Order: sequence, then structure tokens, then C-alpha cells
Amino acid sequence: MSFKNGWQALNLEFPEKLPRTEYSAQYYHWDLIKKVTGIDTGIVENRPAATTAFLKKWDYAMNWRTSVSRLELEAAGAPITRLGHAEFAGDGGDFSSETSVAFEDPDDAVKLDPGTFRIFDEKELIARFETSWREGVAECDDLVNMSGVYITLFSGLIEIFGIDMLLMLLGLYPDETGEIAAKYSQWISQFFRAFAKSEVPVMMVHDDLCWTSGPVTAPAWYRKHIFPHLKANIDIVKSAGKKVYFTSDGTIDEFFDDIVELGVDSVVMEPTSDIRAFARRHGRNCGMVGGLDCRTLTYGSREEIEREVVSMIEFGKQYPGFVLAVGNHLPANVPVENCLFYNELYERHANR
Repeated sequence: MSFKNGWQALNLEFPEKLPRTEYSAQYYHWDLIKKVTGIDTGIVENRPAATTAFLKKWDYAMNWRTSVSRLELEAAGAPITRLGHAEFAGDGGDFSSETSVAFEDPDDAVKLDPGTFRIFDEKELIARFETSWREGVAECDDLVNMSGVYITLFSGLIEIFGIDMLLMLLGLYPDETGEIAAKYSQWISQFFRAFAKSEVPVMMVHDDLCWTSGPVTAPAWYRKHIFPHLKANIDIVKSAGKKVYFTSDGTIDEFFDDIVELGVDSVVMEPTSDIRAFARRHGRNCGMVGGLDCRTLTYGSREEIEREVVSMIEFGKQYPGFVLAVGNHLPANVPVENCLFYNELYERHANR
């Protein structure tokens, strides 16, 4: 039933049960997974089976997945900025203090030509997307599986320049930076063309457009230099009959209309964005994923958790494409008992 619920939501058909997903708990929150599945996740070899069992027990309707990342940028010969990484997984394995910048001078940075980046063999790209998708299906086939691109456009510029240099370029050379974005979009289009020819039915398009306070530069710049290119690439995939999720971190309220006009089927957003406002404006013609905040689950009382979860479930039931999720992940430091209480509330109230 989980695939059915997720697929119906993606097609704007009211599922009998409000669908739910999480983005990473199944790969990191090993204490929770052990409690839910009874599998000893302290034994690393047990973890793949535990992940599969958890996906089923928590009734995931879709599983967020991409396969094109900064690794493809590096393989293409692109310069990369490294800003380190905070610990997220709980075991310290994802922490990195490594930092480096691709450019120290904006006058040098603005000369970047993404047209010089490597173009990959299309058959290899098709195979990569299909392999990623099949790995998801093998992990759990009773949910909506996908593959996709993480470094779509603005996120790709951040990977190359780092946010500080990118902000400098936007301030000093806005038009020239727009030209870089256009050439980058032409380079990234190879992945969209390959995806369109693949067997994968659903694409995740990830592009972090904003930070918590909203757009990092004038919205008019995005509308001139980002959204037309996003639409051109997404159109390639949509024309092939694929379904498309679009994900952006940050507060994207300013761009709700622009994102829907890209022609995507559903929008994945963080809790700083007003998903209720999005639903009221676009909830009859576009799906949405998110709604809950891990800060409530981490620090809230049981009463506060219940109030937020039940309120969002009841609101989401009004819209055919609503998929419930903790929009800023369920990292390993969220108390297990609070996660279990959240799931109890979901199962108690999710049926329409």
C-alpha cells in the first residue's frame, strides 16, 4: 500500500492514507531502527537489512534519492570549494574539517567557463541512473523509488565557488555570473537528457535556492538567470513522461509560484518554508512534501509534539499530493522515544 499511496499523491489522487516519508533516518538513526525492527544495528553487516525493515515498518511512501553529486563535478574537471561538514550521522563518520577554496579572487572566479567541463558518455549516464534506481527498488520495492541530480544549478555554483565567493560574484558581477549559470546549465543538461532516456520513472531535482532568511540575492536575478534554465532541463524529463520532485533547502516562499511554473509534480521543502501557504495556493495542482520540524521532536514536550504532528496531518488530508515528512530530517540526536511517539501519532491519525 505504501507505493500505491505515494504514487497516488504524486498523481494528485487522494490516497486512503496520508503518505509519509523521511529523508535519512533509515540510514543514520541506528538506535531508532534497532528499536523499531529488533535488528542489532550495532553490527554493521546487519544495517542494510535493518534499513529495509525500517522502511516497511514506518510505511514510507517514497524514498528521496539522487545519484549525481559533486563527484561528477570533480570527474568533469571542475574546480571545487570545500567548506567542511558538521557531524550529522551520530557516529562522527560524516564530520570533516577539510576546507579549501577554488578561487580566492572574484576577478579570477568570474572567468570560469563551465563549457570546458567534461561531457560524459550518455550510455554510462543512463546506466548510472538505472543502477541507482534499481538499488532503491532492491532496498524496498513497496514505495516510490527514484534517482536524480543534486547539483542542478544554484547548488552546483555553490559547490564550485562556495557561498562567500558566490555572494561576491553576485554583488560585483551579476550579469557575468548569470552567464556562468547559463553555461553551467548547458553542461548539466547532459544528465537530464540521459535521465529522459532511462527507465527510471521518477526524478529528484535538487537545487538549494535559498537560505533560512530567503533568497541570497535579488529575486529578479533568479527569475532571469536560474528559473528559465531549470525549466528548460526539467522540460526535457517531463517531455519523456517522467514524474519530477523538486527539492530546495531554505525558505523558498518567495519562489513558490516560480517553482510550480517549472512544471514539477511535487515540491520538497524545509519547515522554515510555509508549506500551509503553499498548499492553499497550489495544493490542488502540485504535490508537496514536508511539514514537520525536527526541533519540535528534539526539544518539544509530548503535548507540543502531538499538537504539531496532528495539526499537520489534519491539514495535509485536505490536499491530494501532500506527503508528510520531518522537513529537516530526523538526525541521530532526536530522542528515540519522541520518534516512536511521532510514528504512533502518524499511524493513529493518517487514514482519511
